[in-house]
Amino acid sequence: MRTTLSLDDDVVKLLRRELRRSGASLKATVNHFLRLGLMVSGKRERKPFVVHPRPLGLPPGLSYDNVEDLIEALEGTTHR
Repeated sequence: MRTTLSLDDDVVKLLRRELRRSGASLKATVNHFLRLGLMVSGKRERKPFVVHPRPLGLPPGLSYDNVEDLIEALEGTTHR
């Protein structure tokens, strides 16, 4: 595809520097950096999932070690 680009002065300066460094053609250099930029822009940075623990307020004398005993203590023997 042929198109005309209007580049900002700072971009032209960086592009010329890259052309001198790499020795690649203008077309190859522009395509390379457009690909890089477009690939990165499609990836959204996710916030890490964080769990905020809260005390559940288990009554004294009860434990989560045996869930069946805990349910029986809280709901009685008719919980089944």
